[in-house]
Amino acid sequence: MRVRITHTTRYFYHRPVRFGPHQLVLRPREGHDLAITEHHLHIEPAHAVTWLRDVHGNVIASVSFAAAASELVIVNDVRVQRTAPFPTRQLHVPFRLDWPPRYDPLESAMVNAYLTMQYPDELDELRDWLATHFTPQTDDAEGSALALTRAVHSAIRYRRRMEKGVQSPQQTLQLGSGSCRDMATLLMEVARASGLAARFASGYLHAAASLTGNASTHAWVEMYLPQLGWRGFDPTMGEMVDARHIVTGVSHHPRGVMPVSGTFEGTAADFVDLQVAVRTQEELQPTRSPAPAA
Repeated sequence: MRVRITHTTRYFYHRPVRFGPHQLVLRPREGHDLAITEHHLHIEPAHAVTWLRDVHGNVIASVSFAAAASELVIVNDVRVQRTAPFPTRQLHVPFRLDWPPRYDPLESAMVNAYLTMQYPDELDELRDWLATHFTPQTDDAEGSALALTRAVHSAIRYRRRMEKGVQSPQQTLQLGSGSCRDMATLLMEVARASGLAARFASGYLHAAASLTGNASTHAWVEMYLPQLGWRGFDPTMGEMVDARHIVTGVSHHPRGVMPVSGTFEGTAADFVDLQVAVRTQEELQPTRSPAPAA
């Protein structure tokens, strides 16, 4: 599968303002199952871009601006190709793991970072919720992780929000609704409360909304399972991730992989509006010319 992604972000201001450094987490993570075939990043006003890798291995564009403007435009235009069949749960049946999983001591230093709660004051409430909404399968850690994902999906109604930041898990449970980022934050924290290493994943979802250009970025959770590695779970859909999910960044905290983050010099009254649109298009695989006849 070859997909073109066009992600446009526009900030509008009442007057020209100067922009502080911005961090863009927009370049998909390449690996055995995904390759970038083309990538263009268009930004206005005048600027300079430095590329770097953060502590999680994400590729980050660090942008410094040279001019003031009343509009900030960021267009991420990228083509990706799936280079291997996406792993499914069926492929993992022989590797059934006990719940909660037992991690290799050699990995403990890294795993512990993804077991640490970001909202420790809410741990008791999350454990109470788990006791009434989630029954793990003691001989199937991957199946239990999927059941936990579906429990969050059943309990929380999806609601698109344009406000900055994420709701705390407690807020999401109390409201019974939240954005994909809110639901992912809740799933990440209840997974950690259950003894499962988890991290926040941000990226794109190639689906009906993005095909019409009406989508935004998407968020889900990756959980670390011995032998199986990082496996993706989407609480908005109530399923494991598949080839439609395209990761741009992962972090121990939602703020670590905001698609666009930065500052401007001015007051809140200077800000007018923010518009975000994500469009995906599936493209035909290139065909090979037949070998010339001998």
